[in-house]
Amino acid sequence: MHRKVNRREFLSVMGLVCATARVPAARGEPAPHVLWGACQGMDRQQALKDAGFDFIEGSVGSLLTPSKSDEEFEAAISKLDRVLPIRSCTGFIPGSLPVVGPSVNREALLQHARITFQRAHRLGISYIVFGSGGARKIPDGFDPARAREQFIELARAMGPLAQEAGVTIVLEPLNRGETNFFHTVAEGIELVDAVGHPNVQLLADIYHMLRENEAPESLLRAGARLRHCHIAEKRNRTPPGTEGDDFRPFFRALKQIGYRGGISIEGRWSRDPTADYTRAIATLRQQYAEA
Repeated sequence: MHRKVNRREFLSVMGLVCATARVPAARGEPAPHVLWGACQGMDRQQALKDAGFDFIEGSVGSLLTPSKSDEEFEAAISKLDRVLPIRSCTGFIPGSLPVVGPSVNREALLQHARITFQRAHRLGISYIVFGSGGARKIPDGFDPARAREQFIELARAMGPLAQEAGVTIVLEPLNRGETNFFHTVAEGIELVDAVGHPNVQLLADIYHMLRENEAPESLLRAGARLRHCHIAEKRNRTPPGTEGDDFRPFFRALKQIGYRGGISIEGRWSRDPTADYTRAIATLRQQYAEA
């Protein structure tokens, strides 16, 4: 026989439920879940996992090795110890394969992309970062408007190849010290819209945003186009927690758009990267929670 609960007991129980419920983020939106990663060699997986990272970001050149044969690739990955998910890879196009200018080899670029995407699919990698500052540098005297057209045309041609492999290309803005084309998230929004393919989306690197003095509001305008993020401190590209940079304004913007992707540290690690990992992940988690 069930005892009847009086009004005072009911209110007491409901008060406890409300007190222990998850508190929604500002503006009534639930706090989205992000995944924390680091751009590091595969030999650092265990140390990253022990520090609390969710994934590792690899390198196209050293992990997917598109310049090597399938047999060489398979032999290499058969020895790979998978400790963390490999969610993404950077270093997409080498400088020896220009994507803009008078010397573009479209067929070689598309073959490079096709192999990269197929091997990414083989390893369960979802995102290929299209930064490649050397490859996209506009040669002296070349028309910048034509270079922009070339970049869009190439990304548009790569879209179906990525889609076939279940991979998304994320275009990465780079600061002016690294390349002379495509520097801001705002420019990236225009490029993604011009390409117009669902498997060509956008990356925001908060380090580059800081270097370019780009405000967090650009992330709000990017919205659902934003699929991946990088982060590092502004002055020396050090891991978060080294020099005390405050990333909360950017994290608030990510929360406002409901971002649920990965955020990878891409920067300069110290001689004791294990200590960097522990300090960086603690800093990121704290600032994200407070944003």
